[in-house]
Amino acid sequence: QVRLVQSGGGLAQPGGSLRLSCAASGSIVSRTNMGWYRQFPGKERDLVATVSSNGTMYYVDSVKGRFTISRDWPKNTMYLRMDSLKPEDTAVYYCKTRWRGTDFWGQGTQVTVSS
Repeated sequence: QVRLVQSGGGLAQPGGSLRLSCAASGSIVSRTNMGWYRQFPGKERDLVATVSSNGTMYYVDSVKGRFTISRDWPKNTMYLRMDSLKPEDTAVYYCKTRWRGTDFWGQGTQVTVSS
């Protein structure tokens, strides 16, 4: 069983920055692919960014150059640094990993970008 606990997020002004954290139980951060998703009201969860076990990162076009995904192995934590935030980034953000064939999700955290 894997537990993902999220922190961070909140309210930011357009052009501002926020950082999300996703702490994993057990030493899995360096051994599995992990990712960030977001969900707009009334919509399905969409992929935002991923980091593979070998460190390869992927971003969807809408966040490229603005968001940065990273991992801290000793802390078993994944991060999403969000810069140059836009109102359209407002959503609930979730971290996710797959371990031994099962998907595990964080509890979700609200990010609101508004002036």
